[in-house]
Amino acid sequence: MTHFFKQKPLLCDLIPDNHIDIHSHLLPGIDDGAITLEDSISLISQMSTLGFKNIITTPHIITNVWDNNEESIRSIHQETLGIVQDKCNVDTFKAACEYMLDSYFLKRLETEKLLTIKDNYVLVEMSYLSPPFQLYEILFEIQLAGYKPILAHPERYLYYHNNFNEYDKLKKAGCLFQLNLLSTVEYYGKFITKITDKLLKNEYYDFVGTDVHHQKHINSFKNKIAIKNIEALKYVILNNLFFLE
Repeated sequence: MTHFFKQKPLLCDLIPDNHIDIHSHLLPGIDDGAITLEDSISLISQMSTLGFKNIITTPHIITNVWDNNEESIRSIHQETLGIVQDKCNVDTFKAACEYMLDSYFLKRLETEKLLTIKDNYVLVEMSYLSPPFQLYEILFEIQLAGYKPILAHPERYLYYHNNFNEYDKLKKAGCLFQLNLLSTVEYYGKFITKITDKLLKNEYYDFVGTDVHHQKHINSFKNKIAIKNIEALKYVILNNLFFLE
């Protein structure tokens, strides 16, 4: 008997036209993403061909590593914006940032206006080594200050993989989840893709992001999807339309 198996799609085939990305590192020389303006233009142009005509790029803010702030990010964004509008086929190119939940974050929350993706939605991340000691206090204070935290790439925090209940605790604590799209094509390894599939199956994700830093990330959008819950993935991808004005 001959069996016919439906081939899984390429990741790029799941991106709708004129879509929006909310997580990338495309401003030149500001973090571990695009190094030069030429890099920025190349990456943004290629993202446009993938379907991302609207981009909210999110440089890191990590104390003593990438000491960016609202003023420095806005300044570099303004320097880059005109060239992007001239050379790249995108409808919008905005800037927010990705905040590390480190020991300095609560002080930052007290003294700075956070640079949000939209309205009061703020993108945050944690160390890959361990969660912050005051994690749930920090999440509470973020919301007390009027912000809604979106946790970047929860599937990549290995210390939660064998303690899945922690994902429940994070959701109950008011944390939204942003999936890194490349986690669905084994870019970060098979085990992270397996966790991604489980999180999709349990409807944990709220939004998606490319987390594009460099050319290898762009190239990997041509890889085949390696998860089972493709319909759930499509649904979460469409959730990003919330960020289109």
